[in-house]
Amino acid sequence: MLSLDVQGANRQSVGVQDANRQSVSVQGYETRKQAFEIGQFKGSLRVLKDKSQYADDSGEAERAGICSASWSLFGVLWPASKVLATKIKHIELNNRRILELGCGLGLPSLTLQYRDADITASDYHPESQDFLDYNARLNQLPTIPFLQLDWNNPHGPRQEYDLIIASDLLYDPGHPKLLMNAIQYLAKPHAKVLFSCPGRGYKNLFSRKMASLGFELEETAVAFNEDEPAPYKGRLLTYRR
Repeated sequence: MLSLDVQGANRQSVGVQDANRQSVSVQGYETRKQAFEIGQFKGSLRVLKDKSQYADDSGEAERAGICSASWSLFGVLWPASKVLATKIKHIELNNRRILELGCGLGLPSLTLQYRDADITASDYHPESQDFLDYNARLNQLPTIPFLQLDWNNPHGPRQEYDLIIASDLLYDPGHPKLLMNAIQYLAKPHAKVLFSCPGRGYKNLFSRKMASLGFELEETAVAFNEDEPAPYKGRLLTYRR
């Protein structure tokens, strides 16, 4: 099973205006509304109130290998998600089947749904789908198809996706191998993979594993915060085969 590590807890959340500062208690944790703007796509997301939130009375998250320290990471709007959403607002759709890995709140998936793309979102966190469905309704969008996806044992359509996207997933030393395994199962023989990465130490290992699958890398430096000075540490990683 995929184990989400607390190393990702130091990621900085996106500093955007809070659309509704009053927190709401939902199933043992508190949420709030956070505004976003991706080109013409403007709205708000239900996010966790803060990274201290935790609720797993059923033990589902624990059984999935998600510890209390990393439980809340899915419910934060990270800069990498906004960077990826901004990138894919311009991407040519061309009837491509698209999958987002580790979607969390799913801002890139919501952005693609706004564009009427053929998008499927996926995550391993037991609360992710509820947040995704809620945020689709909140922004007056159709429900996005969702896969509860274990990268170590992927399921669903095999070699079905033309484009696979993800944001800030390379923070754990075990993730490159797991992601390679999932991509090998899910990507079409001729496919594109697009990752936004804020400079994690495991991106080079991931790139080597992608090369073993026949993917060629194009790497672009990009700012992950508005006030970030050049040279930028963050990268857009584009893999093609």
